[in-house]
Amino acid sequence: MKRIAILTICIFALAAVAAIASQPEGFEKNWHHWRGPHATGAAIDANPPTTWSETENVRWKVEIPGMGHAAPIIWGDKIFIQTAIEIKAKEESEEDDNPFSGFFGGNKKPLYKFDLLAINRSDGSIIWQKTLKEIAPHEGTHQDASYASNSPVTDGEFVYAYFGSRGLYCVDMMGNVKWEKYIGTMYKRNTFGEGSCPVLYENTLVILQDHERDSFITALDKRTGDVLWKTERDERTTWSSPIIVEYNGKAQVITTGTNRVRSYDLATGELLWDGEGLTANSIPSPVAAGEYVYLMSGFRGSDLQAIHLAQATGDITDSEAMVWRHNRDTPYVPSPLLYKDTIYFLKSNNGILSALNINTGKSFYGPERLQGVSNVYASIVGAGDKVYIAGRNGTVNVIQYGSKFKVLAENKLDDSFNASPAIVGSELYLRGAHHLYCIAE
Repeated sequence: MKRIAILTICIFALAAVAAIASQPEGFEKNWHHWRGPHATGAAIDANPPTTWSETENVRWKVEIPGMGHAAPIIWGDKIFIQTAIEIKAKEESEEDDNPFSGFFGGNKKPLYKFDLLAINRSDGSIIWQKTLKEIAPHEGTHQDASYASNSPVTDGEFVYAYFGSRGLYCVDMMGNVKWEKYIGTMYKRNTFGEGSCPVLYENTLVILQDHERDSFITALDKRTGDVLWKTERDERTTWSSPIIVEYNGKAQVITTGTNRVRSYDLATGELLWDGEGLTANSIPSPVAAGEYVYLMSGFRGSDLQAIHLAQATGDITDSEAMVWRHNRDTPYVPSPLLYKDTIYFLKSNNGILSALNINTGKSFYGPERLQGVSNVYASIVGAGDKVYIAGRNGTVNVIQYGSKFKVLAENKLDDSFNASPAIVGSELYLRGAHHLYCIAE
């Protein structure tokens, strides 16, 4: 581990308020963003169960049509989920100049409905299901990916459903489309699919499109879909989602990347600072606490950067802004959890957990192997002094929050979990390959 400086002031008590500012009214009691109320993976006041099975602490279980790895978001009595439903094959015309023609085999391409569902929290019933786009995707996905991996975001009045190359849609709570916007067609590395999620701040939506052609980041007016600004990025494919933090009265958009890590002025799209990039195939999203932001990735290498926003200006590489750095056992796909004074993350896609002190970068423990969790794509979540890690084999480990590694429970369900969990109050929501579970006592 490389330490350039040691943080001397612990400001964590203010972290939840200062790091992700200007959230929708009532956001603390909801899970309006795929990484929760503060985009950290934590629901501070929630307390879901520790143990469950197919016959214990499952309030309801409902089948979700189609396939998607988008995380559920929750507002009030509604859960919103994006899915892609294959309906038939479309004949390709002889004039089709798509470079990926024939990728799916023969001369047919699968046709999909891209749907947004509203689900009743009390019993799991589908309130409404809205098809936002019906189209044959222009390219394929990784065998472990889906065409609905982008998670929506809500302000409690409208849901903003983003399907990447298939567009962005503003939908009211009754399922009516207010506006829709084509953002751009992406061509992802090795046709591995898409996955970056939108982020919302006051009246501004931010979308990141890093791919093999012209990458960019853009901001839109959430009320109309009008473009506020668009900034080009020198990046190849990433799957990370940006976060928005407020420091010294200015909101800034933080992004990871293989070439550079960057911060943009939310109001103008102007580059505020940048620094040395992370590893290839950057996927995990940043997290922030108070004046500090943490960025990481872990494909063909390991890198975790802790950046002090007060020192970040211009090129921050090897500057005082980089307060500490960690170079082992970081995640490939799952995003980290920032919970109180600890940042939790997995090694690659494996069930191997590390926990570091966010102020110093000192290891509390790890790498520690989890029980029964061998492959993880879902991001880590936390609540009630517990850490939840969902595996692709249907097993979820519950870990005790604290400086010592302690497994509280190993829970198994009859599904496979790729989507990140959501937590509200006493309930944990797990979206599997086939079902959505409400875990509650």
